[in-house]
Amino acid sequence: MEQHTVHNLIILDESGSMESIKKSIISGFNETVQTIKGIEKQFPDQLHTISMVSFNGLGQKVLHFTEPVSKLEAIDDSSYKPDSMTPLYDAIGFSVTKLKLFLENKTGYNVLVTIMTDGEENASREYSGQSIKKMIDDLKQNNWTFTYIGTDHDVEKFANSISITNTMVWQKTAKGTSDMFIKENEARKMYSMKIRNKQSVSDDYFDSKQQKSDPSDKNT
Repeated sequence: MEQHTVHNLIILDESGSMESIKKSIISGFNETVQTIKGIEKQFPDQLHTISMVSFNGLGQKVLHFTEPVSKLEAIDDSSYKPDSMTPLYDAIGFSVTKLKLFLENKTGYNVLVTIMTDGEENASREYSGQSIKKMIDDLKQNNWTFTYIGTDHDVEKFANSISITNTMVWQKTAKGTSDMFIKENEARKMYSMKIRNKQSVSDDYFDSKQQKSDPSDKNT
């Protein structure tokens, strides 16, 4: 069976203000890995990889890069240590460019980019909002889907400024973070279902009205 590859790129804020929900973020990410493993079993025609880059004012940290989800281990306190500021543009530019270069001359794939942050840009040096917007606009024409999950700032306004329309606001509490990951994981299942059915996956990522029942979905 020829498999269609889905590259899951997660760009995670590791700035100091994320410390209060550190445990919930670690738990939620590990649950997401399990969800993607379940999706891969549910849709055997899809091969899923995970790339995860965390970021703060000290730089970007590549925790995983195009690793098969079946081989992925859980992250823990030693992997995720919130500190410093929020160079969001640099994190997006670095992560997306790294994956884009990896995918040059490759075909038969989709990319799902998930950006998760509790604050707006405040420390980038290499990329501007304008350059990130152009990058995202270009890639959205080539099977890349971008989502922005945020709290403690005007999420929709900021996301729209860099051409991302798939947004979700979460409450920065343990329960709010847990609820956010549940909703995100359900949307991720629907995304793979749309790929299987050859439907558009660029819009309405978090729209619950799009999440119609599917018999195969009950096994995950």
